[in-house]
Amino acid sequence: MKIAYLAPELPALSATFVYNEILELEEQGVDVQYFSVHRPASIATDHKLEAMRENTRYLYAQSKLTALLANISVLLQKPVAYVSVLGMLLADIVRLGVVTRTAIGQVMRFFYGAYLAKLLCKQKVQHLHIHFAHVPTDIGMYACKLAGIPYSVTSHANDLFERGWLIKQKVERSAFFGSISAYNIKHIESLGAPSDRLVITRCGVDDRIFPPIDKTHHIAANTIGGIGRLVEKKGFDTLIKAVAVLKQRDYPVTLKLAGGGPLEQELKQLAIARDVEEEVKFLGPLAHSEVPAYLSELDAFVLPCKTDSNGDMDGIPVVLMEAMLSGLPVITTRLSGIPELVVDGYSGLLIEPEDEMALANAIQQLLGDAELQARLVKDGAAHVADEFSLRTNVQRLMALFEKAIGDSQ
Repeated sequence: MKIAYLAPELPALSATFVYNEILELEEQGVDVQYFSVHRPASIATDHKLEAMRENTRYLYAQSKLTALLANISVLLQKPVAYVSVLGMLLADIVRLGVVTRTAIGQVMRFFYGAYLAKLLCKQKVQHLHIHFAHVPTDIGMYACKLAGIPYSVTSHANDLFERGWLIKQKVERSAFFGSISAYNIKHIESLGAPSDRLVITRCGVDDRIFPPIDKTHHIAANTIGGIGRLVEKKGFDTLIKAVAVLKQRDYPVTLKLAGGGPLEQELKQLAIARDVEEEVKFLGPLAHSEVPAYLSELDAFVLPCKTDSNGDMDGIPVVLMEAMLSGLPVITTRLSGIPELVVDGYSGLLIEPEDEMALANAIQQLLGDAELQARLVKDGAAHVADEFSLRTNVQRLMALFEKAIGDSQ
């Protein structure tokens, strides 16, 4: 089986779930070709990714002349297919509104789709799998229709709730259309997409990388952590406010916040304004290989996700799975598909988004109850292993790929 993967940025520091999935497929004997829309702003440096860093082809790094020549080549070699897909593009433009920014962008995505189609044919790729249902899927669906191969999608969060254009058509044209949660699947169905193409495709976590942490040398008490891009939807402002509430109660907590992003200075100013600049430690971005050591320094992991001002929200953050596998109790929010991973009182604690008082109460309750911690850790790790194992979910994907390839022949 020879397949290709297409993602927005590969291998990006923030897209561990994509490249870990690819690495596991390769470990199970699948030949994977790598494609990315852009070069990553922050490239992952893990030594296992050397081949991916060297061999990923970046579509938008190609000149418009290169893309134009590819279009001419595909038109000459496959005139019927080219005209047919051009008609598909025109219909999509009408659906999007002819003079809208998205419709104009769609033309460019078709343009680079022909370039990708030429590469897929040259490499004799049998199937394309795409992560994220917005720009990468726009490019990939046109490319696959031109190349005459099937495609599939794993959708996540912002690509559905904030940038979810043409979802119904993308589902109809796919071999299968996956998403990371049942919550997302219901949303896609509400858009009129055919349910027989929809499947849950979990982003799995590798229990070989995140075994239970050794707390033998853990010294600092009441240390909590959160990791992720410093953006609005992660809810780290709520977490800093909760630390301030706990300080006012004379309940000592240290927060180690890992990650970088556009809100870094704003969050640091918030910590100063709430008089917790000593309690809140900003660690900056971490490589994926550094995460296990970071988790070993914590007593609990907290990720108070919320819906941002543009309507974007997380799906099921993989870092929650990693923390749970590592033997940490977790606190997060009732949002999107998160309750499918963190079942309140069973595999973790849930609060409502943007409620610093409830979050402070949950942190204090958890850190003060060793029996609760032990139970959440045990059941949380078991739930991740059962439902969110990387190996198990990659095996499910492989079966779907094989069926799609077989059905297309």
